Amino acid sequence: MDQGSRRRVAVTGVGVVCPTGNTAGAAWAAVRDGRSGIGPITRFDPTGFATRFAGEVTGFDPVATLGRKEARRMDRYSQFCVVAALEAVAMAGFDAKQEDATRVGCLIGTAMGGVETIEQGAETLAAHGPSRMNPFFIPMLLPNMAAGLVAIAIGAKGPNLATVSACASSAHAIGEATTMIRLGLADAMIAGGGEAAVTKLGVGGFNAMGALSTRNDEPATASRPFDAGRDGFVIAEGGAVLVLEEWDRAERRGATILAEVAGYATTDDANHMVQPAPDGDGAARAMTLALADARTRPDEIDYLNAHGTSTQLNEKLETLAIKRAFGDHAARLPISSTKSMTGHLLGAAGSLEAAICVLALRDGCIPPTINQFEPDPACDLDYVPNEARSAPLRTAMTNSMGFGGHNVSLILRAP
Repeated sequence: MDQGSRRRVAVTGVGVVCPTGNTAGAAWAAVRDGRSGIGPITRFDPTGFATRFAGEVTGFDPVATLGRKEARRMDRYSQFCVVAALEAVAMAGFDAKQEDATRVGCLIGTAMGGVETIEQGAETLAAHGPSRMNPFFIPMLLPNMAAGLVAIAIGAKGPNLATVSACASSAHAIGEATTMIRLGLADAMIAGGGEAAVTKLGVGGFNAMGALSTRNDEPATASRPFDAGRDGFVIAEGGAVLVLEEWDRAERRGATILAEVAGYATTDDANHMVQPAPDGDGAARAMTLALADARTRPDEIDYLNAHGTSTQLNEKLETLAIKRAFGDHAARLPISSTKSMTGHLLGAAGSLEAAICVLALRDGCIPPTINQFEPDPACDLDYVPNEARSAPLRTAMTNSMGFGGHNVSLILRAP
């Protein structure tokens, strides 16, 4: 499609459930104020684990929103997605049942899917045999089930699928949903992701890789993106969902447009299962292609929400990639990793950080990277250390990168 005639994509609603808050407003207020959502693990007994803390969602009552029967038939990751989607459509004032529901789709990403269901099912099988297994075991664990359940909850009968690309999953969901609207395959898409991998399998597996921080005595300061003392990421759970609509249609129905999804690009490193390309090439190409897709110059980006996982390798290579993509503007570009407060939501990280960018644009506030104690000479850009900044924001970029070499860059623009 010719870029001059392609359909524009508006963001009209945001829903969030994450360690810093169980609504978009609460989560954003904590991030804006630099408050950590990381604490000791309570979802299981972590005795004997190298890591005993995480970004848990606390005070979450799915029954209050979904009802007891429906909540029991969903894995926790699906509960997060459906609750976030319902918040997003309520904010947007969007009712698929009053629209042409065949033109409303859902694209929900996850990295791990129903890992808690898998774990519980395996324990039941080992202890009691197959006759005691949950009859909903299979549908609950499926990584596409959240997309199906969101569609059921809001009555969306259009395109529906799940993106599974590790920690880029929900960023891919937003990007591909944007493409569907641009191409006229849908008029509205509910897009985002969810994750609930704070489980014995999730924590134990990432510990076996040596990927997690082990600062058990100081969990609130363990996530230290770009800091010289970072020792691994902090696993977290939650969900975030955006309502995307064709721009003119959103205006006609009187929706409040929060932002525009102006640019999207995806690349792969083709380098290693879990390590980024050594020269930052894949991530740099994603940023450069997203700028081209948005028809935006590098110096027009006012804020960049980095992937910033709090691992030694990621931040060095992401810093290099930013320099390659932005040239001279990299030194002036405010960058932050909000994973310093939320932890790493794996497949839901991209949509959470896109939601944060939308709210940052709305409020003219650049969130901080907290836990900046010791500068890393290899990370020498402006990471907005420890305190938020007020600034007029027009355009923001957010980066997501996943095992397998997946890279996604999204560009969001204030309306």
